[in-house]
Amino acid sequence: MSFRTADVADENGEILSVCDTQFHQFGGCAAFSGRVRTVSCFEDVGLVWDVLRTSGVGSVLVVDGGGSLHSTLLGDMMAGSAVDNDWCGLVVNGAVRDVAQLRLLPIGIKALGSNPRRSGRTGAGAVDVPVSFGSAVFAPGDTVFADEDGVVVLPRVQLTKGCD
Repeated sequence: MSFRTADVADENGEILSVCDTQFHQFGGCAAFSGRVRTVSCFEDVGLVWDVLRTSGVGSVLVVDGGGSLHSTLLGDMMAGSAVDNDWCGLVVNGAVRDVAQLRLLPIGIKALGSNPRRSGRTGAGAVDVPVSFGSAVFAPGDTVFADEDGVVVLPRVQLTKGCD
């Protein structure tokens, strides 16, 4: 990647949101960025699966699992689907599993931690709605940047200002 979140933050000042959540890196790519897509769910992985099976070209999936570490919202098979469908990365406000396999995949994955317990799969939650955690709001169409320093969000309004 040709960016550093510290530089993005310096260049955009108050326009930018910095996510205060302290994530761990689980994927094989330490830095990633893209257009925000979202899933809001709690201990239910159904919608995450559905979204990752669609084209993710140029996109990062931000999953708000309410910060739960009780069960996982991403595993190696789902992350493999994300790679196959060209997702740039995932930011998970929750837990992941299959950590050793995730490290081998060419995708960025930030999450709170790991747990071997799988989540339900009923499809409860919402897709492409604004989600908020770590003092940052992630709205569909915003741009998220993630690297070893953290996660920052640039609102879409700033990216399209002055454009038709």
